[in-house]
Amino acid sequence: MEVESTEPARRHVDDAVVRAANRADWDQHADDYQAEHGAFLGDAGFVWGPEGLREEEARLLGDAASLAGRRFLELGAGAAQCSRWLVQQGAHAVALELSGRQLQHARRIDDASGTPVPAVQATATALPFTDDTFDVVFASYGALQFVADAGAVLAEAARVLRRPGRLVFSVTHPVRWCFPDDPGPAGLVASSSYWDTRPYVEVDPDAPDPSADAAVRYVEHHRTVGDWVRLLHAHGFRLVDLVEPEWPSDADHVWAGWSPTRGRVLPGTAVFVADLP
Repeated sequence: MEVESTEPARRHVDDAVVRAANRADWDQHADDYQAEHGAFLGDAGFVWGPEGLREEEARLLGDAASLAGRRFLELGAGAAQCSRWLVQQGAHAVALELSGRQLQHARRIDDASGTPVPAVQATATALPFTDDTFDVVFASYGALQFVADAGAVLAEAARVLRRPGRLVFSVTHPVRWCFPDDPGPAGLVASSSYWDTRPYVEVDPDAPDPSADAAVRYVEHHRTVGDWVRLLHAHGFRLVDLVEPEWPSDADHVWAGWSPTRGRVLPGTAVFVADLP
């Protein structure tokens, strides 16, 4: 979870407000994000989360031989690093991203790497593609926890997938929401209820009314493991794996609330792997 020095709250927010706030937030912070994490992600690298689990090791999308020629859609692609890696494996990949500034970074890396990725600016709750277009839909910390209606994203993913299809997405591990987003020892002390699924909301500290929709700057949504399982089932998916990457023993980096201190005690990422029969 991204934390700013604003006054965070836990309250429900309309999806249109969430979309507008998060688009503006990512536009504002895309430069800093790519500067800070670009080397870790790689220009054409597929990382499932701060723990550094890479797709070439995990093979959650399929074995190496099956990637070439298949069609992939990435939700919340950022600068399309994951999609670019797939293109280099011979796959056809399309990157979908809400933030225009993130897509400008995607174009910059396209030019620098010589591996262009088709990209679309849109929301994951209304995919601008026809039915049965892709073999795999995936998101590495993209879209799923940044929308109020995750069910709409899953419905859209099911619509654009060819059957049999696969959906894979990583999110902040649901258990992490019990703890402060602090990479130090304070982040090991539970401070809120796991079952409090109200979104995490950051507001403009200078807003005259912090409770007003206009004051919302950033929103991230918490759903329990059970919530995700029920959502997947409701939209026709069959959960085939739930990957909880361990923190590598030789990794000493810090990424927001992810750190060796917490990562060796608590899971930080959950990767859901689901098939559409």
